[in-house]
Amino acid sequence: MSIYMLPLAIGAPQIILIVVVVLLLFGGKKIPELMKGLGSGIKEFKKASKEEAEDSEDKRD
Repeated sequence: MSIYMLPLAIGAPQIILIVVVVLLLFGGKKIPELMKGLGSGIKEFKKASKEEAEDSEDKRD
């Protein structure tokens, strides 16, 4: 592994630290709402990209 990639290596301690910081910032009750919003955003993004791909295929024909 290159020395430049070293800061990008995420292991278990870094993930635990991120989870603790998120819990401290948002609290336990707010996290499910954030995850629900994130999930619906990803679903909308996939739907829009699929529609865009279908539209571009229709234009080529």
